[in-house]
Amino acid sequence: MSEGVFRRCAITASLLVACFNVQAEVVNVSDDLAPEAATGFEEKSLVKASKHMVAAANPLAVQAGDEILRKGGSAADAAIAVQLVLNLVEPQSSGIGGGAFTLYFDAEKKRLITLDGRETAPAKATPTLFQDDTGKPLQFYDAVVGGRSVGTPGTVKLLEEMHQRYGKRPWSELFQPAIKLAEEGFMVSPRLASLIAKDQEKLSRYPGTRQYFFDKKGQPLQAGTLLKNPEFARTLRLIASGGSKAFYKGELADKIVKTVRKAEGNPGVLSRKDLRNYRVIERTPVCSAYRQYSICGMGPPSSGATTVGQILGILQSYDLASLGSENPESWRLFAGASRLAFADRARYLADSDYVPVPVQGLLDSQYLAERARQLQSDQPLKTVKAGNPAWQHASLQADDQSIELPSTSHISIVDAEGNALSMTTTIENGFGSRLMVGGFLLNNELTDFSFASHDNGTPIANRVEPGKRPRSSMAPTIVMNKEGDPYMVIGSPGGSRIISYVAKTLVAHIDWGMDIQKAISLPHLINPMGVYELEQDSDAELMKPALEKLGYPVKVRELNSGLHGIVITEEGLEGGADPRREGVAMGI
Repeated sequence: MSEGVFRRCAITASLLVACFNVQAEVVNVSDDLAPEAATGFEEKSLVKASKHMVAAANPLAVQAGDEILRKGGSAADAAIAVQLVLNLVEPQSSGIGGGAFTLYFDAEKKRLITLDGRETAPAKATPTLFQDDTGKPLQFYDAVVGGRSVGTPGTVKLLEEMHQRYGKRPWSELFQPAIKLAEEGFMVSPRLASLIAKDQEKLSRYPGTRQYFFDKKGQPLQAGTLLKNPEFARTLRLIASGGSKAFYKGELADKIVKTVRKAEGNPGVLSRKDLRNYRVIERTPVCSAYRQYSICGMGPPSSGATTVGQILGILQSYDLASLGSENPESWRLFAGASRLAFADRARYLADSDYVPVPVQGLLDSQYLAERARQLQSDQPLKTVKAGNPAWQHASLQADDQSIELPSTSHISIVDAEGNALSMTTTIENGFGSRLMVGGFLLNNELTDFSFASHDNGTPIANRVEPGKRPRSSMAPTIVMNKEGDPYMVIGSPGGSRIISYVAKTLVAHIDWGMDIQKAISLPHLINPMGVYELEQDSDAELMKPALEKLGYPVKVRELNSGLHGIVITEEGLEGGADPRREGVAMGI
C-alpha cells in the first residue's frame, strides 16, 4: 500500500502558520474512543541529518529543542525545552499540569532507563470516585470536567529528574524559549483553533479557560490570532529559578489545590500533601524480541510496551514481509494479534505497585506462539478472551472498563553524543479537566482508571486507589539492535490506539522496508476491539471491500495519530513526522 492519498497543503517558510484542510468530528463517547481533533494532512518528506535530530508535534517546539542541541545540550535538555513550548502552543495535549513517560539511552554508559512521571491518585481518592450515590459509573464527561478528575501532576518532577541525571545546559536556560514565546505571543495554529471551537461548551465552563481561549466577544480564538500567556511566563520563571519545589510547594501549589477543590459543580480531592509527596519512579524497561531487534518501552502502569510487544510477538510466527502491506491477509493477522493482546491488556495491565502484573508471562515466547496459533484459520477471530500467562504471583481479576480518549503528544530526540530519548506526554483528554491555573491546564488523568471497581464481585486491576497511577496506553519506544545500541526512537499520541499506531509503524519499517517517514504516513488500519477501523480519505479505504468479505465489521473514520520517529543508520539520522498533525523533524 502506498503511504496514502492525503490532502496536501503548503506550510509557510516561517513554520508559524500551516495550511490545513480541517475536518471536525463530534465527540461521541459511546463511539468507542472518539478522536481528539480534526485532522490536517500535509505531505512530509524524510528528513536526514548527521549530528542530531528532534521530531515533535509543533515546529516552534522543535525549533526550541534544536537550538538547545546546537548549544551542546543533551537529548534531555532539548526535551525539556520542547515540552515547555508544547505546553504553550499545543496546550490541549500535554504540559506541566500532566504527566509523562521517558525512555532514555545513556550513550556513555550504554544503558537504557525508563522514568515514570505518571500522575497519581490523591490520598483521599476512593474506588467509588467516579460512581454516583447508587454505585453506577458516571458519564465520562461528567467525571472529566472539573476537579474530580485531576491527578497529582508529574511532568515538572520528571523534567527535573531528567536534567539532574542527564542535563548539560543550565536548568534556567531551557525555559527561555517558552518564556519568550509566552511573553511575546505566538500564532494560534489551525489545529488549536479547530479544537477550541469544537470544545467551546466545556472550555467556557470555568473562568480560566474562558478568558484564555476566547476573544473579548466570547468567540473561540481564530487561527492566526497572536496569543500571549504572561501568567504562564511567570509560572515558568518561578520553576526556572526555584526548581520543582516552586511547583509542588508554596504559592503555586496552593493555587493548584484551591482550583481543584473549588471547581464549581465537580470539585476534586487533591491536597498539598499529594503534591509534596509526588515522586518520579525509575522502572525496568520492558523489552521484547521482534525479528532481529529488541523493542523496548515503559512497563506498568503503562500497558504500551507490553501490548506492543504482545502484538509483535504473535506476529513473529508469520512472514509479513512476504505477504506485504497491500495484502488483506497481513491486516487479518495484524487485527488478530491486536485483539488477542488487547484482551490480555484489559484483564491484567495496571499499576504493578498495587496489583500483580504478569509481564514476563504475557511476553513469554511460548505463550505468544500458543496465542498465535489462533490465527492459523483464514477467517477473523470470532471470540477473543484473555489468555492464561504464567504468573509469579496469582491473582483473580476482572476485565477493565476504563475509557481512554485520544490526546497526548510525543517527542523523539537523538543528540550529537548518541543519547536517545523517547517521551510521551499528556494531560489525557483534549484540554484535560478544563481547569486552568498559572497559565496551564490541569490533567484529567484519573479518568484513565476504571470507573467500576469490581465486576460481579471480582476486583478490576485498574480501579482507583489512593496513590495509584492509572493505566496508560502511552508507548514511548526505543528499538535496540543486536549490538545493544538504539536503532529507532518512536511513539505517538492517540489514547488506546497509540499501541496500534506504534505497532503498525514498526511492522511497516521492519517487515515492509519502508523508511521512517513512509512508515509513519502509511494509512492506519486497526482493530483492537473487533471493528476494523480504516483511516478516512486515505488508501486504507481501498481495503474495505476485502475486509468486509472476510467478515469484519468495518468503520471508516478519522484516526489522528501523532507519530514522531528517528532511525539511526550508519550514514546518519533519518526522521519522520506525522502528516496528520503539525509536527516536523529537524536536525543538522
